[in-house]
Amino acid sequence: MVKNFEVLIVGGGAAGFFSAITFAEANPGVRVAILEKGREVLQKVKVSGGGRCNVTHACFDAKELVKNYPRGSKALIGPFHRFSPSDTVEWFRGRGVRLKTEADGRMFPVTDNSETIVHCLLDAARRSGVEVLTGQNVVSIQPPDASGHWRLKAQAGDIFQSKKLMIATGSSPRFWEMLAGLGHRIVPPVPSLFTFNIKDPRLTGLLGISVPEARVQVKGEKLSAAGPLLITHWGMSGPAILRLSAWGARALHQRNYRFEIEVNWLGKVTTGEALETLNQLKLDWSKKIVAVNGPFPDLPKRLWERFVVAAGIPESMRWADLNKEKLRQLGLQLTSGSFQVNGKSTFKEEFVTAGGVDLDEIDFKKFESKIHPGLFLAGEVLDIDAITGGFNFQAAWTGGFLAGSAM
Repeated sequence: MVKNFEVLIVGGGAAGFFSAITFAEANPGVRVAILEKGREVLQKVKVSGGGRCNVTHACFDAKELVKNYPRGSKALIGPFHRFSPSDTVEWFRGRGVRLKTEADGRMFPVTDNSETIVHCLLDAARRSGVEVLTGQNVVSIQPPDASGHWRLKAQAGDIFQSKKLMIATGSSPRFWEMLAGLGHRIVPPVPSLFTFNIKDPRLTGLLGISVPEARVQVKGEKLSAAGPLLITHWGMSGPAILRLSAWGARALHQRNYRFEIEVNWLGKVTTGEALETLNQLKLDWSKKIVAVNGPFPDLPKRLWERFVVAAGIPESMRWADLNKEKLRQLGLQLTSGSFQVNGKSTFKEEFVTAGGVDLDEIDFKKFESKIHPGLFLAGEVLDIDAITGGFNFQAAWTGGFLAGSAM
């Protein structure tokens, strides 16, 4: 049986729902459907932010906002002027969902429950007449025939036709292959947003310990990042590491995730400045034990103890007994310690890839294919990705809204 629609959206995620709702609200009574492979829709929305849903980020200047996108920053400036995080906030507020801003700029529903966002989108889709069809695994896409209709075939045998088609499947190798078959160039995908696997005695047993501001540099690359750093049972995580993984996605992939990093645990404090502090303490705290008397308030005590040991300083040594070399080694441990990375781990549920449909083939006023008019693409099916903090969702809301408006 052939099922006819004005618009078909493949993918029941953030971008897909936003485009479907935008189109349907502007065109009452016109048939629009979302085709979702799984039994449930909006699964990434549901699990994001630890089940709270990091909807967007409180960054309302488009030029500043795009700095959070390692891939897609140039292409998104125009779209973000047309549908920004403030528009996202208003969109949800207009449908009864208020968002709150946390200290780091991330925005969540005031309920702290992702189900609030899921229910809002489902309700908006239902009210506007969007048909949500689950269990529809699309296996082939035929470009418009003489009648101007796209033709999609699902695994179960159903045939769907529409004048406009939206692909919002996220990072999907199968759909990238189909889009390549339609003439689109696919930038090879590699992982982004991952944590570093490090086995090092300086970190062993310090699970959960963090510093508020660290600077991390990949040796041999022009790659560095700053921000909070968290020690995990497998190595290092936190915003500084995640930013580094996003901006270095391709370079670190080429190194097979085997590389060396240099960490300044004191953030902006230079090695010289650290040594000045340490030398002064040799005078001021001469009778105190080095291992139990650290001068840097943001550095956890247990981490300080590890660096003291790594610098070759005995546990019972007093500040007065430190020679020049011991002080230098301690300064280096604090501001330029080297750590060997051997592999990566996915960051929580936030599986993000760098890669997808080449951005040069998209008209970003409409999020429409330049190769096939009537074909729209948004979300992570495109070669767009961001650091953690609600930015990937914002790209999805913006792309979905502008595609839905254009359709």
